[in-house]
Amino acid sequence: MKILLLEDDNILAESMKLLLESEGFEVDLVSLDKEVYEKTFNNKYDLYVFDINLNNSENGLEILKNLRDADDNTPTIFITALTDIKTIQEAFNIGAEDFIKKPFEIEEVLIRIKSKFQKRVKIKDLEYDPVNEIIYKNNKPIYLSPVLKSIFKELIKNSPNPTPKEVMLDLLENQSDNALRVNISKLKAKLGINIKNIRNQGYLIE
Repeated sequence: MKILLLEDDNILAESMKLLLESEGFEVDLVSLDKEVYEKTFNNKYDLYVFDINLNNSENGLEILKNLRDADDNTPTIFITALTDIKTIQEAFNIGAEDFIKKPFEIEEVLIRIKSKFQKRVKIKDLEYDPVNEIIYKNNKPIYLSPVLKSIFKELIKNSPNPTPKEVMLDLLENQSDNALRVNISKLKAKLGINIKNIRNQGYLIE
């Protein structure tokens, strides 16, 4: 798997590169915005790992926004010393998949990166990351209520077989057929998928 690492702290960058390469990843290391644009124009990457604060360069947020505007939807992890909610929210709004706060153990980055390469479940324009329990639609995360997420997880876990109605009811605070139908309708509308009720068997994502 090929990773583009954007980090202008040379010691940290080299340490991360060595660790990732020892685990079998191919890593291109850059420190400036222009290098990112050059590399991404000429290469296809499986993951970006971007620092946010950079010297003599656009910041990581601006770089990713420009890449997204150019229809580059490569999964991205940000690493940064910035911990304010505004920065975190902006990172996710742009399309980041994860956010690691400095200081951190380098091994933590390795764990996060490995999780991104776990097999995702694809349903039309949806992708489900079972490791982090995140649902993506067109590469952007979709946030569900705990109940809707639980229903979705059961449907995915049992697919291609139907999930019994009794299992679904156990996920609800108000355990009634009507409450289940309402939540199924909400999930269908939120994700844009079809969930079929198979008589005497349960519910199935089509």
